[in-house]
Amino acid sequence: MAPRRSKNSKSPPILSHEFFIQNHADIVSCIAMVFIIGLMFQATSPIASLFITLQHNQTINDSVTGDTVVVYGTGVRDLFTVCFYSLVCIVVHAVIQEYLLDKLNRKMHLSKVKHSKFNESGQLLVFFLLSAVWGADLFFRENYITSVNQLWEGYPHNQLPFIVKFFFIVQIAYWLHNYPEMYFQKVRKEEISERVQYTTLYLSLIAAAYFLNFNRVALCLLVVHYTTEFLYHSALLCHYSEKTELAATIFMVFDVLFVLVRLGSITLAVLTFWIGLAPSSQPSIDVATGNYNSNFMRMTCLGAVCLSQAGLMWNFITFQLRKFREKSASNSSRKPRSPTKKKQPAVKPIAAEDLDSLPEVDQNAASENGNVRARRARK
Repeated sequence: MAPRRSKNSKSPPILSHEFFIQNHADIVSCIAMVFIIGLMFQATSPIASLFITLQHNQTINDSVTGDTVVVYGTGVRDLFTVCFYSLVCIVVHAVIQEYLLDKLNRKMHLSKVKHSKFNESGQLLVFFLLSAVWGADLFFRENYITSVNQLWEGYPHNQLPFIVKFFFIVQIAYWLHNYPEMYFQKVRKEEISERVQYTTLYLSLIAAAYFLNFNRVALCLLVVHYTTEFLYHSALLCHYSEKTELAATIFMVFDVLFVLVRLGSITLAVLTFWIGLAPSSQPSIDVATGNYNSNFMRMTCLGAVCLSQAGLMWNFITFQLRKFREKSASNSSRKPRSPTKKKQPAVKPIAAEDLDSLPEVDQNAASENGNVRARRARK
């Protein structure tokens, strides 16, 4: 996984910053292999399984078929699993970067700023596409689409199928791995603040929805949000690739869907937290049973969703207004100006005494020039 280097280039010193940056994928993959190999030995298997396998599983009888099924809850031990799959995300990130994005960058010869933006959008594009398809498949597989009431009926939703729990573990692990990736990718100081902000926002909201057992409504909100983000980063990649017409078309579709998704997300949050969960609300939370349906928690979750959607909408509106001003300013500067006639300077005639002081040849030339100027002036 280390980047290719020429024979004449010097390798960085061992244990230096550059050494870890160039070989971080190999180092992280070796650490992950240590946990996987630990599953093969009886002495280390309990510790290794704590990181690799999903925790808090229990066996119950299915009320419909009567068969025994394995379901999963949430708890503190999930943090160990998140740490391991964060290592996996770092390795996958490096694979996409080296075998896909770096090859495209060499062909397009982008500047340093566009190079960094291109890598960021390329990584997010792959993640948003896979997550949106995976989440939509779960939404249909678990029959959440048949009735919107299933988003809040039967709360607390603390008995998750394997694939649903694994989806949220991967989501939390991906956004957690973004922090060390800023160091590995040598992100510019100007971009660190923005990346930390949206990474922290994603991580905190998804983790809160997972551990508070609001996973069904979170799954629905993530699918629709990731779909619009996929379109946005697709348009950015087309823009960086100088495919302006295709980028403009995708941006137009994104602008419409972005507004609809913001309104739909707020509507869905109000239906779930304000209306759906209100009848089963309790005075205080019950951590033992995983029931966090209290008035304070519902209003807090509703406020978090509405504030996040309002913030996204505010950024969208300010961007569109700034874009409109720049476009109007550029159009006004391109308007052709009416040509103005230049005034010819007045010709001062040569005085008679000055003309007499000139030689005869110069006198004849001066008199001829004077006659020509006089005729031009009359015209």
